[in-house]
Amino acid sequence: MLDGAAPTLKPLIWQPNLHSRPLTWQFGAVVLGTLFLALSSYLEVPMVPVPVNMQTFAVSLVGALYGWRLGVITIAAWLAQAAIGMPVLSGGAAGAHHFVGPTAGYLFAFPIAGALMGWLAQRGWNGDRVGLAFVGMLLSNGVCLGLGAAWLAVIIGPQQAIVHGVTPFLVGAVLKSALGAVTLRLLVRGKMQQFE
Repeated sequence: MLDGAAPTLKPLIWQPNLHSRPLTWQFGAVVLGTLFLALSSYLEVPMVPVPVNMQTFAVSLVGALYGWRLGVITIAAWLAQAAIGMPVLSGGAAGAHHFVGPTAGYLFAFPIAGALMGWLAQRGWNGDRVGLAFVGMLLSNGVCLGLGAAWLAVIIGPQQAIVHGVTPFLVGAVLKSALGAVTLRLLVRGKMQQFE
């Protein structure tokens, strides 16, 4: 390394770089990604005072694995499925009315959160550096909570939005961020072992 040169964070060696693959690969990745996002909506972790599902975990992971561009396309495709009536949201919810109701801010935040995590992962905030991956996942979750609460504040007021739309989900956000970072790390280790 040259004197005075800042160390660079290298991208994941296992990242699929789907944007350079043929369109059929990319289409397949979007289909698998939307399936993963839908399944995550049905997985709930019982917590007090409200259960927490795994949507933000999946959104962040799709962003990290797919990169910001294909991640946004995948998340948008999943939301489009929900809007046309497919039961892919939390607990099998579906319909366009969710995009104007109390949860609209969270739903519209998902592509932004995925894009942020994808952008960070492409710059080294990934499984090679699990601490940075955790912070990236936490920021991604924070985007969801912040934008979701901002929209909710329009409906029920700022204080109630924080009480009902942020506070109950803080512990879950930290736990899902840790799980996401560990998942990225395990994927890196698994890929490295294949090359040994």
